[in-house]
Amino acid sequence: MLALNKNLQKLFEIAQKPEKIGIGLMSGTSLDGLDIALCRFTGNGLKTQFKLLKFITIPYNEDFKAAIQSIFARKDADLEKVCLLNAQTGTFHGELVLQALDRWGIKPGEVDFIASHGQTIYHAPKSLHQLPGYPNATLQIGDGDHLAIKTGILTISDFRQKHVAAGGEGAPLALYGDVLLGSKAGENRILLNMGGIANLTFLPADGNYADILCTDIGPGNTLIDAACRKYFNKPYDEDSRIAFSGKVNEPLLNTLLNHLFFSEPTPKTTGPELFNLSYLEKAQQKSGTLAASPEDIVCTLSAFTAKSIANFILKNFKADDIKIFTSGGGARNIYITEYLKKALSNTTIAGTGSLGIDPDAKEAILFALLGNEALSGEPIAIGNNPAVLMGKFSFAL
Repeated sequence: MLALNKNLQKLFEIAQKPEKIGIGLMSGTSLDGLDIALCRFTGNGLKTQFKLLKFITIPYNEDFKAAIQSIFARKDADLEKVCLLNAQTGTFHGELVLQALDRWGIKPGEVDFIASHGQTIYHAPKSLHQLPGYPNATLQIGDGDHLAIKTGILTISDFRQKHVAAGGEGAPLALYGDVLLGSKAGENRILLNMGGIANLTFLPADGNYADILCTDIGPGNTLIDAACRKYFNKPYDEDSRIAFSGKVNEPLLNTLLNHLFFSEPTPKTTGPELFNLSYLEKAQQKSGTLAASPEDIVCTLSAFTAKSIANFILKNFKADDIKIFTSGGGARNIYITEYLKKALSNTTIAGTGSLGIDPDAKEAILFALLGNEALSGEPIAIGNNPAVLMGKFSFAL
C-alpha cells in the first residue's frame, strides 16, 4: 500500500480530530475590512457545536480599497489588475490573519484551518447577465495558495464555485450555517443579514428542510454607501445622520422599487452589478428627480433598502408568527432598523447576538463552519439548493 504524502496525511489527521480550531474570513462588498473569526468546532452537520473564541475586524487602508474598487463590479475591469490583485489579496489577507493571531497570543501552528470567502469582484447569475449559452458565474479574488503559504495554515477557499457548478447561483451561502446554527424547533425564524446586499434565511418551526428559503432580497448598504462616498466623501452614513437630515423623495423611491428583480421568483441573487450609482441615476431620470438634494438621496436610498426588505417579508411570511434576527452593517443603521420595526410592528426583531452569534462576526463564523463541513461533513440537501460540500484546499507547503 502506497504511503500518503505529508500534506494528505495532515489533512486526514485534521479531518479526524474530534475538536478543531478554525479561522473564518469574510470581506464584504462594503470593503470595511477583513472580518477574522477564530472558532472551536466539535462534530459536524446538525450535531455541530461551536464557540467563538476571538473576533476582530481589521480595517482596510485606503490604497487597498481604491485598488479593489477600481475592478469591483466593472465589466471593463483591467484584466492585468484582476490577476495581480488575486495574488496580492491572498497574501494581504494572510498578513492580517498573522496580525490577529499575534495580537491574541496564538501561534499559527495552533490553528487547524482557515476558511476564506475571498473578495467578490463580480457576481453574474444568468438572471442578471442574460447572455445565451453562458451559465451562472461568480468571481472572488484572494488566492488560497498565497494565503496558505503566507500563514503556514491549511486554507479552504472558493466556496461559491462548487455551489455554482452544481446548479446554484453561488449565493447566499449563509443558508447552510443558518440552518445548522440558527434553527429552533417550534419557532419560525428569519435570519436577516444586511451587508452590501440584503439576504435572509427562513427557518420553519417544523424543521422541514423543503420549506427553508434562503434568498437575496435587494440592496443592503451598497447604494447608501456609494451615495455617501459620492456626495459626502464618507464611507457610510454614521448613525444615519445624513438620512435623518433629509426627506424621502417618494417619486424616486417608487421608481427605485419598480424593477423586475423584486418580482422574480425565489431563491435569487443580486449584487452591486445591478444596485449601483448607475441604477440610481436611471431612476432619477425616470422620476424627474435629478435635482434632489444629496441628503434626500441618502434618505431615500435608506428607505429603499428598508422598504424592499419589509415588502418581501410581508409578501412571503406571516409577520405575527415569526421572529427576525438581524446581522451585518445594516443592523447598526438606525434609520433602517427603525423603519423595519414600524413596518413590521407585529414581528419580534432582535440581533443575532441573542442567539449567541455575534452579529458582526456572523458571516466569518459561517465560513469557518463551511470549512469544518468541508473537512468532516456530508452534503446536506436543503430546499432546492445543491447538496454539496464546498471549498478548495490549499496546502501550506
